[in-house]
Amino acid sequence: MGIEIDVIFKIAGIGIVVAFLHTVLKQLGKEEYANWVTLLGFIYILFMVASIVEDLFKKIKSVFLFQ
Repeated sequence: MGIEIDVIFKIAGIGIVVAFLHTVLKQLGKEEYANWVTLLGFIYILFMVASIVEDLFKKIKSVFLFQ
């Protein structure tokens, strides 16, 4: 019924990898690439959360509309 724990670990793992890549690229002087990596990581997690919210709304709709 609740959110699955593996989704939380996926989001945390992606966040750690993006933070690591951002730090390494920034230290190498590639700040523009570091910002792109951060933006792409954010967008990926945003789509991941959007699909979770979509599933939530489908479940709510099925409960209240008895489908």
